[in-house]
Amino acid sequence: MRQRILIGLALVLILVGGLYLYFAQPDEARLSVAAVSGSRPDITPARAQIWPTIKVANAVGWKQGEMPTAAAGLKVNAFASGLDHPRWLYRLPNGDVLVAETNSPPRQGGGIAGWVMGYLLNKGGAGVPSANRITLLRDANGDGVAEVKQPFLTGLNSPYGMALLGSYLYVANTDALVRYPFTPGQTKIDAKPETVIKYPGGGNHWARNVIVAEDGKTLYLTVGSSTNIADNGLDAEKFRANILQVFPDTKTFRIYAAGIRNANGLALEPRTKALWTVVNERDMLGSDTPPDYLSAVEAGDNFGWPWFYWGGYPDHRVKPANPGLQEYVKRPDYALGPHVAALGLAFADEARLGPQFADGAFIGEHGSWNRLPVSGYRVIYVPFGDNGFPAKGAKAVDVLSGFLDAKGQARGRPVGVTFDATGSLLVADDIGNTIWRVTSATPVPASDPSPAATPKPSR
Repeated sequence: MRQRILIGLALVLILVGGLYLYFAQPDEARLSVAAVSGSRPDITPARAQIWPTIKVANAVGWKQGEMPTAAAGLKVNAFASGLDHPRWLYRLPNGDVLVAETNSPPRQGGGIAGWVMGYLLNKGGAGVPSANRITLLRDANGDGVAEVKQPFLTGLNSPYGMALLGSYLYVANTDALVRYPFTPGQTKIDAKPETVIKYPGGGNHWARNVIVAEDGKTLYLTVGSSTNIADNGLDAEKFRANILQVFPDTKTFRIYAAGIRNANGLALEPRTKALWTVVNERDMLGSDTPPDYLSAVEAGDNFGWPWFYWGGYPDHRVKPANPGLQEYVKRPDYALGPHVAALGLAFADEARLGPQFADGAFIGEHGSWNRLPVSGYRVIYVPFGDNGFPAKGAKAVDVLSGFLDAKGQARGRPVGVTFDATGSLLVADDIGNTIWRVTSATPVPASDPSPAATPKPSR
């Protein structure tokens, strides 16, 4: 009898072990990133995972003399180095550049999920405490290197986006939008912050971006979801997974667009003045789906999170279902590939990088943690057409690559992108602790004025 019991236990253990090995196997991509990109990406059936695919590039940093690889016709140099996890960039009217040295606030929770999150953050170079600082960079002599690097604002709470509106500089902390009186040319702010609005902070998506709206009076602000697919219930996602419109005069806000898991980069398209964003989509549906995306956003849009993705594909893991929403879900305009972690966004109206980069969007892709093989870890350019949307058949072009070494280790991870006063592209690298500056390899004449604003085209 004892022998039979032992044999039975052994068979149970073998079965359980086999099931674990089956479900814990990483999901390997069957499609290229390019196949899941563009206006008509290949959206294949989801492969839901009990245990996520974990494949994050090990962060090693840049060795002396190393730097990213610029596209043909471009060159790159370090604009500023020795920073502390630089994530976001903002250029002031006098040409000074502000950089948010920041990271996630202390994360709550433990257990297996907490352990996995901590492992990924440390491996990917994001397990460092937040400096909670905005630093001013100034290139006074015009040589392409910032000789001034000094604290501009301190004592913040995981700051990210910055925007100048009227006589105030607005800063998006993880849990509140605050503002400070600002005078052009000022190199340090000592004033106490004034709270404009509060919103939920922290969570899996803690970074808040802010820009001035096309009306010149209000602000757009991103608040990402707390979890992957409302895993802790929708009550925990109140005012999250949204783009908010903020009315600073009355210190109020409204939900401008919803169902957006984690919008990050925001920018106004120069022709139409329409709002565009880049968004990180959901995890644990396999290495091929769904794609992160670039899209125009209008008031009242709903992109489907957590119930739907890419214009109406249902996520059957979300309970209870919400079938009535499906017909109203907006389809994004341009897929960027699965799990690339698109964060930075800047349009080319201020660029002086040559005609091949004169009309389109620059996007910083931070890089995947849950795709095999990895995706992202680059800065790309998406060409736009005269109608203010990605050109027909447009394919993304690598602008800055080489963030992964020959062993697949991360020397850097690009985040925010903007332009300096000369039209050179600046890229924040939070692992390399560097701001990279991308310029044309040959002189580029001053560009013509930006195209005049045209009415928003119908699609």
